[in-house]
Order: sequence, then structure tokens, then C-alpha cells
Amino acid sequence: MPETLRTGLRRRHMTMLAIGGAVGAGLFVGSGAVIKTAGPAAVLSYAAAGLLVLCVLRALGEMVVARPVAGSLAEYARMALGPWAGFTIGWLYWYLYVILVGAEAVAGAAILGEWIPLPQWTLAAALLVVMTAVNLVSVRSFGEFEFWFASIKVAAILVFLVLGGLYVAGAWPDATGGLGNLTGHGGFLPNGPASVFAAIVAVMFAFGGTEIPTIAAAESREPGRAVARATGNVLYRVALFYVLSILLVVTILPWNDARVLTSPFVSALDRVGVPAAGTLMQAVILTAVLSVLNSAIYVSSRMLYVLTRNGDAPAALVRLNRRGVPVRAILLGTVAAWGAVVASYVSPDAVFKFLMNSIGVILAFVYLAVAFSQLRLRARLEREDPGSLTYRMWGYPYLTWLVVAALLAVLVSMAFMAEQRSQLLASALSLAVAAAVYPLRRRYGRTPPVSEVPVLTHRQDEPFAGNV
Repeated sequence: MPETLRTGLRRRHMTMLAIGGAVGAGLFVGSGAVIKTAGPAAVLSYAAAGLLVLCVLRALGEMVVARPVAGSLAEYARMALGPWAGFTIGWLYWYLYVILVGAEAVAGAAILGEWIPLPQWTLAAALLVVMTAVNLVSVRSFGEFEFWFASIKVAAILVFLVLGGLYVAGAWPDATGGLGNLTGHGGFLPNGPASVFAAIVAVMFAFGGTEIPTIAAAESREPGRAVARATGNVLYRVALFYVLSILLVVTILPWNDARVLTSPFVSALDRVGVPAAGTLMQAVILTAVLSVLNSAIYVSSRMLYVLTRNGDAPAALVRLNRRGVPVRAILLGTVAAWGAVVASYVSPDAVFKFLMNSIGVILAFVYLAVAFSQLRLRARLEREDPGSLTYRMWGYPYLTWLVVAALLAVLVSMAFMAEQRSQLLASALSLAVAAAVYPLRRRYGRTPPVSEVPVLTHRQDEPFAGNV
């Protein structure tokens, strides 16, 4: 049996992992609520949130290139802030993706239910079984599926950008064209400048998943180069896929059109005159859901594997099969996700709603941990191993501190927003529970907490990428 994860992910897998992580079902459906909040200025909200996440990824990328390890988010917190931080962040991140596995299975079943006359719980079970099997085969199997899922999403957005651009330019049959909808219904900022910031709160969490390439770096043949490209290219992906597509939506349709809230992309394609737009977009949304489901199973298993390796989870879960896959970690995450699936049918308005709220702000906590970790590890690396800093965070340390301030501002602002407050409180409870368990782990755990982790090095014939 192998003792470490295998490097089965290739360059094209890592590229599409980055793109797939940046484009989820939230773009196709959840963007309607953002547009309702900020109006046409939603494009500014997406741009600002994208820049914030880009800076977090840059800070994370610096650490991954210098010290590539499996489960990077938790491991850097452990290295920089101590074993308690690695334990807390690791379990929070695992919990986030386990709940996402269940939520995405439910969402996928709801879409399939419109085409297949079977109970939704049956369809959710089938999706869980299929995507779990994909992850159990090998890391390359996971990468292949994610490659094609992401390719479909990218193709759909590019087609939308072309058709929408032709319509706005007046080059499409029966197109009225023009930019009148950007200012014709209360102006570009119909709800005031504050609405742009309010929308940023919701938008920032739509970018969850962009960090997945850094988790997968340890299973890539070129960890440094792959991460440098993935994080360095986030900016143009955000600009192309999010900002430009949302700009086209609010240009094609009035921002206050009721159809924009329910399904902005379908409504825009209907206005353009694309036949069967609803069915086509539903298929794309299903692909996006399956992509997130596939990635969530992968990420949760790798994080649990890392927790197990450090003695923060039962040792029996650390075993790998002959293909280097942490089978038990995958199965435990899938079984735990069933709790969310059951809750969605037994108590959708109470238990399931609480579970979704309890993960709503976890990414902000994780991003804060990334920023603080980068501040401490950068200083340590400059003293002990400056040659490893071939991929650097911009404007260190000032930009990192600015990111910390922005993230704290987002969290504080949520406390004053009635519609966001429940997410903040429930997610804070998740953080408190994870942190409260650590003293028990420290006292009763068989393996003493460790502050350092084994470093996975790249092959000498494949040097890390330099600054991008």
C-alpha cells in the first residue's frame, strides 16, 4: 500500500479545477439576488469581491509554491499559528464541504426530478453513489470528470457571452441593442452606493472553490507551476465569467425585471430569442452542480486525510488503497453528507436551513486564517529559506493586512444586515464548536499535537514557476 497520495493530476486537470472552482451554480442562479440588491452596479460588487478573493489566493499560492503540502489550508494554519489553528481550520473546512456534498446532491436531484419521474431522495442517492465511485477510482478519475464538467461550464458561458454581446451590439436578429437598461431604471446605482457593499457580502462566498487547486497541488506533478498558473489566472476568469456575463444580463434585461431574480441567464437568453433556453441552461446548471459535488467529495476526503495524518482524526482513516486513494476518508465524508440529505427532506425549513447557514461564513474564517498564516510564514521563510519564495504575495505585508481589514469589515457588516445575521451567528457557532473540541483532542488524543508537517517536494527536473 502507498504511504502518500499519488501525483495523478496533470496540468490540464489543474487548469480546469481552477476554472471549475470559480464558476459554480451560484453564478447561473444566485446572481439574481445580487442584481436585485445592487441593480446594474452588481458588476462592481463582483469585481470588488473577485479582487479580494484574488489577493487571498495569491497569499495562499505563495505558501503552496514554497511549501507544497496536502491539505494546505489547515497545514499552513498549523505551521504559522499552532496545532489548535490547524485542527480548527481543518475540521471547519471538512464540515463545509461535507454539508456541500449533501446540498449539491439535493440540488442535482431537484433538477433531475423535472426529467426523471423518480422520488428526489432516490435521485440524490444515485448522484452520491456515482460521484463517490468516481473519487474512489483514482485522483486522475476525479480530475478527468472535473475537466469535462468545467469544460461544459466554460463553453456555456462563452456561448452566452457571444450571443449576449451580439444582442447588445444590435447585430442579432430583432435586437434592440443599446445600453439603456444600465441607467434607465433608477440609474446605475438605483439602491445607493451602500447596496454595492451589501452585495459584496453575498458575492464573496460565490467564489468559494477557487482555492481547490491549492488543495490538489500535492497530487499534481507540477505543484508550484500549477498553483502559480491557477491563482495567477483567477483575475481574468473572474472578469470574463462573472463581471462580463453579469454586465450582459443587466444590459439585456432591466435589473428590476422579476425574471432576473428567478433565473437571470435563462431570462436573458429568452429575451435574445434562443430556442429551448430554459432546458439548455438547466442542463448546464446540472453540470455545475455535479462539478461542485465531485469537488466537494474530493476536498472533504483530502482534508480528513490530513487531519488523520496529524492525529486530529481516527488513525484508521489514514490508509490509502493501491491507487493512493484515501477510501475510508471519502466514504466517511459521503456518509456524513447523508445527514444533510435526510435533513433536506425531513426538516427543510429548520434543520437543513440551519446546516446551510452554519457553513455560510466559514470561508471568511478560512480566508482570515490564510492571511494571518501568510504574514507569519513569509517572515519565517525570508529568514530561513528566502530562495523558496519564487511566487510572492503583492505588497507584503500591507496588502495582506488590507485583506484582513476587508474580511473583518465584511463580517462586521453582516451583523447589521438582518438577512445575513443568521448566517454569521450559525457559522460563528460552527467555529466555536470546532475550537472548543481542540482541548479535548489535546488531552485525550493518542497522538500529541504537532506544529510542523512533512513537506512534499517537487521533482528536481520540474522547477517551480517564478513570479507571475
